[in-house]
Amino acid sequence: MRAADAKRPDTPGTGPFAAIKEVDPALPDHVVYRPADLSKLGGKRLGVVVWGNGGCADDGASARFHLAEIASHGYLVVAPGKVRSGPGAVPRPAGSEPRGPDPVTGRLPAPATTTQDVVKGLDWALAENARDGSRYKGLIDPAQAAIAGHSCGGLQAIEGSADKRFRTVIVHNSGVFNDGKQAITGMTVDKSMLKALHTPTLYVLGGKGDIAWPNGTDDVARIDHVPVVLVDGDVGHGGTFREENGGDVARFSVAWLNWQLRGDAEAGKMFAGADCELCKDPKWKIERKGI
Repeated sequence: MRAADAKRPDTPGTGPFAAIKEVDPALPDHVVYRPADLSKLGGKRLGVVVWGNGGCADDGASARFHLAEIASHGYLVVAPGKVRSGPGAVPRPAGSEPRGPDPVTGRLPAPATTTQDVVKGLDWALAENARDGSRYKGLIDPAQAAIAGHSCGGLQAIEGSADKRFRTVIVHNSGVFNDGKQAITGMTVDKSMLKALHTPTLYVLGGKGDIAWPNGTDDVARIDHVPVVLVDGDVGHGGTFREENGGDVARFSVAWLNWQLRGDAEAGKMFAGADCELCKDPKWKIERKGI
């Protein structure tokens, strides 16, 4: 996160449940976003969104505005890593700073988090839902689980999507490498993983200026066995994550989650129908298959 953004305060989101960001002692290597006052849910059960960070980094606060916005609509959002940026940031251990590509091979270093780390967020949430004494006891709906991620974290979302507990997938500014080369040390992803998708899937790309645009659009072209939507706008690889409350991309994400996980037909109007909201938005293009 840019230095100026890191100085900005956390935001509670615009949904009906003001959200907070915290590290739960029972899950110290993840960052949790949730409604601050769980007593105000009023019988509403929390959905769960597990998140792959950009760069597969260990900064669970790197998309904090976006994730807090989702949480404010009644979701428990879990990202791997520590709070490495923004309010409450903890210092990195010496020698653990992110590194660029290898100057000889051009490959990126092994990521600081794994797909297993991302999925662990769901394991923990479901265990807390059943554990006596947990603040989440009985408050989570296991049928409302999603996996999402940005850039390298989007690849983690694709890999983790094979888990049958997930009911939808959101891939931001990402896609499986078209050339088949494994550009990230220790991470193997290929187009065959797309066949493991078993739920409606949303791709959000940042236009041709997004380095992931060729890969993401190719993914969407190949997916023909589950409903898939591509939303594409000229916002670049960084999307709108740094904008207030996550900007347009957070708005799309909340609507998609509410539609796919909660059957909210009103939210679905953003994507479905000849006159869908995104069909009329000049800043964004929408492509749909099976919707």
